[in-house]
Amino acid sequence: MTTSTEPHDSAADHAAGPLASPGLAPMTSPRACRHVARRVAGQRGAAHAAASEPRTAEVPEGRALDTGAFDIEPRAGALDARAICGENGPRYRRNDPPRSAHVGDPGELIAALPALMGFAPQRSLVVAVLRAGVTHGERPVIEALARFDLAPETRRRARVSMFTACIAQICAVEQAAEVLVIVVDDRLSGPSVVDADADADALVASLDKRLGRRGIEVGGGWAVRGIEAGARWWSLFDREQRGEVPDPTASPVTLAHVLEGRPIRRSRAELTALVEADTVRQGEVAVLLPAALAMARDRFTRAVTHGDLDGYRRNALEFVLWQIAHVESGAVPTVPEIAELVAALRDRAVRDTMFALAVGDHAAAAESLWLTLVRALSGPDRAEVAALLGYSAYIRGDGPFAGIALDAALLADPFHPMAILLETSLRAGMRPEALRRLARSGYDTAACLGIELGPAVR
Repeated sequence: MTTSTEPHDSAADHAAGPLASPGLAPMTSPRACRHVARRVAGQRGAAHAAASEPRTAEVPEGRALDTGAFDIEPRAGALDARAICGENGPRYRRNDPPRSAHVGDPGELIAALPALMGFAPQRSLVVAVLRAGVTHGERPVIEALARFDLAPETRRRARVSMFTACIAQICAVEQAAEVLVIVVDDRLSGPSVVDADADADALVASLDKRLGRRGIEVGGGWAVRGIEAGARWWSLFDREQRGEVPDPTASPVTLAHVLEGRPIRRSRAELTALVEADTVRQGEVAVLLPAALAMARDRFTRAVTHGDLDGYRRNALEFVLWQIAHVESGAVPTVPEIAELVAALRDRAVRDTMFALAVGDHAAAAESLWLTLVRALSGPDRAEVAALLGYSAYIRGDGPFAGIALDAALLADPFHPMAILLETSLRAGMRPEALRRLARSGYDTAACLGIELGPAVR
C-alpha cells in the first residue's frame, strides 16, 4: 500500500468470470439414487454429479426478520430464523484452471459438507442445488448449498413454506430444476426403526411436493444423525438404501479446502463466537472514544478551514492502512489505537475505501482487524465494521460467516443501509462478483486521495 498521484485503473480489477472450485464431481446420479429405489431397484445410475463454485446459504437461529423477497406464508414469520441465500466457495485467481473433487456415493457427499460449508451442520436440512453440467458433459453440477435450521418448535408446514421459497429463489438464480436434500439431525432414530423418523420423512415428502409444483425435482434425499466417520446414512425414499459416512477429514473436498487455507469449524457456534462482543474491551474503548473523536473533529475543522479536507482524509486513511500493516505483522491494536481507528472510520470516504481491501493483497489482514474491532465496539460503530467484515467474507465466498457478520451488524444497528443491502444480496443468492463494484469504488476513492492500494487479486 503506497502513496501515488496516479489514478487507479479499476477496469483491471473486474471479476474473472465464472470460476471452478474444488467441489464435488462424479457421484451416482441423484436421479438414479432416488428413482432406482422407486423404479429400478437394485441398480445404480451411470450419471455423475460435480460441484463447481459451491456456495452456501443458511437460515441461522437468532431472530425473526422481514423475509423481503421471499414469498412466505404469514405464519412462517413466527420462525426464529431468517432466510439467507448466499455464497460459499474458495477463491481462485484469473488463470487458475477449473478443478473438482470426485465423490462416488451419498456418503461421500455427506462427508464433504463440513468443508463445503465451513462447519459441520447439525440439526439442519441441507439442500444441494443442481444444474445440468456444461463443462462436465452430461453430469449435473452442484451450484449451491443451502442450510436450514430444523427448529423443533416450528410447525412443519411453516418450515416447508420457508424452505421452498428460499430454494426456489436460488434455483431461479441458478436456472436449476433439481435438488438433493440431506437431513442432519441427532434426534433421528435411524433406518432400522420403522416410522421412528416420520417427521423427517414427512418434511422431505412435503418439500418434494411443493417444489414439484414449481417445476423443481427432488432428485435424492438422505438422512444422517451426525457427520462423522462411520455414521450411518440412509435414503429417505428407500430405507434399504444405506451406507456409512467416510472420514470427513479425509475427503478430497476437505483436502482441497485445507490446502487453500480455509478453516473448517466443528459447528456454527464456533463461527458466531468470532464476532461475540467483548464487554470488557467495549468498556475500555468507550472511555477513550470521546477524546479520540474530539481530536478528530479538531483536525477535521482545521482541514476544512485551510481548504484541505482531502489532506485530513488522506492522513486518516493512511492511519488505518498502517494499522492493517501492523496486524499483518502480528501486532494487536491497543485500546487507544482502536479508539483512533473508530474516529478515522467515521469519515465516510475513509470507511468506503475499506471495501477495496476485500479484493486486494491485504484482505486477510484487513479482515483480522475488522474481527478485532467488531468485538471491541458497540452500536453503529460495531455495525460499520461488521458490515465490512461481512463484505470481506462474502467476496471470498464464505456465505455462512458473511451471514453471521451481517447479522451482528443488524443487531447493532437494524437500519444500517450497507448491512441491509449486503444481507439482501446474500439471501437472494447473488454471486460475489456482482458486488465487486463496491471494491472498485473504494479503489477510486483512494486514488482521488492519492493512495495506491495495490492490485486486486480476488
